[in-house]
Amino acid sequence: MAQELHKHILKNGMVILGEPMEAVESVAFGFMLPAGAAMLPEGCCGAANVISDWVFRGAGNWNNRQLGDALDGLGLHRVVSVNTAHIILGAVLEASNLGQALDLYADILLRPRVEDDQFELARQLAIEGVRALDDDPRHKVMVELRKHFYPAPLGRSTEGERTELEALTASQARGIVKGNFSVSQSVFSIAGKYDFDDVCRQLADLFETSKSSYVPPIEIGEKGTRYHHIPNDGAQVHIGLMTGTVKLTDEDYYNARVAVSVLSGGMSARLFTEVREKRGLCYAVGARYHALKETAGISCYAGTTPDKAQETLDVIIGEFNRLSHGIIQAELDRAKVGLKAALILQSESSSSRAAALGGDYYLLGRVRTLDEIKDRIEGTTVDSVVGFLRRKPLGDFTVATIGPREISVR
Repeated sequence: MAQELHKHILKNGMVILGEPMEAVESVAFGFMLPAGAAMLPEGCCGAANVISDWVFRGAGNWNNRQLGDALDGLGLHRVVSVNTAHIILGAVLEASNLGQALDLYADILLRPRVEDDQFELARQLAIEGVRALDDDPRHKVMVELRKHFYPAPLGRSTEGERTELEALTASQARGIVKGNFSVSQSVFSIAGKYDFDDVCRQLADLFETSKSSYVPPIEIGEKGTRYHHIPNDGAQVHIGLMTGTVKLTDEDYYNARVAVSVLSGGMSARLFTEVREKRGLCYAVGARYHALKETAGISCYAGTTPDKAQETLDVIIGEFNRLSHGIIQAELDRAKVGLKAALILQSESSSSRAAALGGDYYLLGRVRTLDEIKDRIEGTTVDSVVGFLRRKPLGDFTVATIGPREISVR
C-alpha cells in the first residue's frame, strides 16, 4: 500500500503534517517551536531546557499539580527535546485521547503560567543535566566537538552552559517564551491513528487566531578552534572528531550516508575492523552523519587509553581518507542493508515517524516518503559513492579530547 502523507497550512502560517498508520492504536504528535539552542539570546545557553520543563508547571486554568494530573489521566507519555533550531513539545498516547491532549497542549503553548516559584525548580533540573555530563565523558566530548566544529551559534550545547544557566533569570526565560513560542513559525507533526480533518479543525480553533512574534533567522558567526582538549586524570581518553560533508538537500546526500555506513555500519565496517579488531586500539569506535539546515558533518567517537590515543586518532583519520581509494561491492551491499533496516524500524514507530515528518519539512521544505528514501539508497553504486568521496573528500578535521594529555592533530 502506498504511503499516505497529509499536509495543511493554517491561515497564520502554522504547518500541519501527518502520516496515518493503520496498524497502530496509538498516536504521536509534536510541536516544533523556533526556540532551540541557536535561536536564543547570547548568554542564555540552556534556557531552552529550563523552558521545556517550566511550561509544563501550570498553564491556563491548570496549576502545576492539576496539569500534571490531567496529562497523566490521558495515559500520555510526554516527549520533550531541544535541538539547534527547535524546542519540540509532544506526546505519545492512545488515539482516543488525542483531542483532549491537544486542548491541554494549546494551554501549554499559548497560556503557560511560567510562575517565579516554579522557575527555580526547572532551572535546577537543567543545571543538574549539565553537571551529569561530567559523569558521561563520551557524551561530553561530542558536545564539546560540536561547539568547535559548527560556526556560532550553531554549535551551542543543547544541554546548556552551567555558568549561563546559573545566571539565567525568570524574567529572561519568560521573555524567550513570549518571543520564541511563535505558532505561526511552528510545525505540528502527527503520526499514527487520527482523523486529519478533525485535527486540522481543532488546531485551527485553538491556534489560528493567536498572535505570534517574528523570530529572525540565525546569524552565522565564526567557527571554533581546530583542536580542543579538556584535561582529565582518568585512565581513559575520549576522542571526538568531525569533518564537513554535504547537506540533506545535496544530490550526493545518499552517497554520503552510504559512505558513513561503510565506515561505521556494524562489526564488519571499517572503523570497527581496522581500529578495534585488527589493532586493538580502542574499546569503542563509531561514526555518524549529523545534519543541520545550514551545514552538515560526519562525527566519530573513539574511547581508548592514553598510550594508544595518538595512534587511534591517526588510524581513524587514515580510514576516513582511505574511503576515497575505493570500496567493494560487499561493503556497499552491507551498508544498504543496514540503512534500509533502520528505515524499516523507524517506519513502525509512530513517534519516530512524527519526528521524521517535522525534521524533513524543516530541512527540505517537504516530506520524503519511505519508498523515496529506499529507492535513493538502492540507487547508490560503488562508482557513485567513490565519485562523491573524490569530488568532496573528507578532511579538515576538528578534534576534541578528554584525557590526561593532549594529542597532535596533523
